[in-house]
Amino acid sequence: MKIHRHALILTIAIATIAPGCATTTSSQSAVVRAKDRVAPALVHIRPVKEVFRGGRREQQQVTGSGFIISRDGYVVTNHHVAGANDIVRCVLSDKDEVFADVVGVDPFTDLAVLKLETDRTNLPVAKLAKPGDIEPGQTVIALGSPHGLARSVSLGIISVVDRYLEGSGEMTAPFNTWIQTDAAINPGNSGGPLVNLRGEVVGVNARRLSNADNVGFAIPIETVHTVVDAIIEDGRVRRSWLGLTLQEMTRLTEDPDIKGVLVAFIDPLSPTASSGLRAGDVITALNGKPVNARFSEELPSVRQTIAELPIGETVQITFRRALGEEQTVEAVTVERSELRGQEVAFDEWGFTASEVTPYLARSARLESTNGVLVTGTQVGLPAENSGLSGFDVIITMDGEPVTTMEDFREKYDAVVSSGKELVLLDVRNIQRNSLITRYVLVKQNGEDAGEETDDE
Repeated sequence: MKIHRHALILTIAIATIAPGCATTTSSQSAVVRAKDRVAPALVHIRPVKEVFRGGRREQQQVTGSGFIISRDGYVVTNHHVAGANDIVRCVLSDKDEVFADVVGVDPFTDLAVLKLETDRTNLPVAKLAKPGDIEPGQTVIALGSPHGLARSVSLGIISVVDRYLEGSGEMTAPFNTWIQTDAAINPGNSGGPLVNLRGEVVGVNARRLSNADNVGFAIPIETVHTVVDAIIEDGRVRRSWLGLTLQEMTRLTEDPDIKGVLVAFIDPLSPTASSGLRAGDVITALNGKPVNARFSEELPSVRQTIAELPIGETVQITFRRALGEEQTVEAVTVERSELRGQEVAFDEWGFTASEVTPYLARSARLESTNGVLVTGTQVGLPAENSGLSGFDVIITMDGEPVTTMEDFREKYDAVVSSGKELVLLDVRNIQRNSLITRYVLVKQNGEDAGEETDDE
C-alpha cells in the first residue's frame, strides 16, 4: 500500500510538472524561430561620423544597428546612427563587410535609410509587421549590437504601445509616440529591429531611459512604413508647417466633452502669426476635419495631420476662443525645415559654419536664408583672430552677397587661392542683435586684423 501511495504521488507530480515544461519549451522555440527569421537581415553598422568642435571637423567611429528591407540592399536604421556621416560601414549576418550610402534621414522621427554598395540582389530581408498589430503584454525580442556586441538578442514584452516622450525646445521626434518595452535596449542597439514572435518587425529600437533597468523605446512600424517609403522615393520627408506649439486639452479643462487642441504658442514669423489665431485658442478642425488631443500622447497625431496638409495651400482653421463660438481663419502652409543645416569646416581660416535654414532665419528674424552661420572658431587662426565668433551670420564677402553654402564655398576657395592678404566680411550675430551689421577684416596670414567696425 505504501508503494502504491508513493507511485500515485509521483504520477501526480509528473502530471503537474509536464505541462509547464511543455509551455516553457514551446515559448523558447517560438523565440528562437522569431530570431532566426530576422537575424539574417540584421546589419551591424559602423559609421564614421562628422563631429564639429572648436571650429574644426573631426571624425568619430560609432556603432549602431539596422536591418535589410529589400533584396537589393535598402537598410533601415536611426537618424542618430547614420545622419551626418562621411563613411558608413556595414557588416552583414554572413560577415560580408560593405559600404553603404545614406539615401536620406528624417530627424523628426529619428529614422534613416541606407543603400548597401553591393551587386547582390538576393539579400535576406526582414518582414515588416502590419500597422497596429501590437498590444501591451505581447512578447518581443530586440536584436542589435549593444555596446558593439553584434548579433545580440534580448527578450521582453511590450509595456505600452503609445508612450509620449516630451522634450524641450525643438522637441526630439515630435511626430512619434513610442513602443515601450522591457527588452534590453542599450547603446549600439539603436536602429535594430524590435520583433514579435512571428518574426515580424514591429518597431525600430531607438532610445532607453537613463538610470532605469530595461526601460527602452522603439519607433512604431506605422511610422517606419510612412517615413521609409518617402525617403526611398524622394530622399526626404516633406511636411507642412503652421508655426503652432500645441498642448493637450487637460491643460485647459477636465471636461472630456470639450474637444480640440490647445494653442500654446504661435511663432511670430509663421504662417499663422497674422491669421488672427492667438495663444489660448482651441483648434477644433483643420479644413473641416476634427482634431482632438485630450491627452499628451494624442499630440503627435494632430501634428501629423498638420504635416500632411498640402504645402503652399490655404488651410481653414476652425477654433474657439475662451471656449466660445467657433470661428474660422485662414493660413497658407509652408514646408517645415530642419533646425540646423549641413555643417562644413573651413580649415585655412580655422572655423566651421552651417547653412541658414528657414527655421533659423525665422527664429533669428533674418530677412532671408542668405548667408552662412559660423558655428565655431579655432584659437589662433585667422577667423578667431579677426573677431569672427559663433552665431555670426556671414552676409557678404568683399562686398559680394553670400547666398548659399555652395556660393560661400566658391568665394572662400577663390580668396584662399588668390593669396589675398585682407578679406572683408559683413556679419550679423544672431545672439546679440540680428539687425546690427558688423564688419570683420580677416587677415589670411593669421595675424590680428585689427578693430572691428559696427554699422547700424
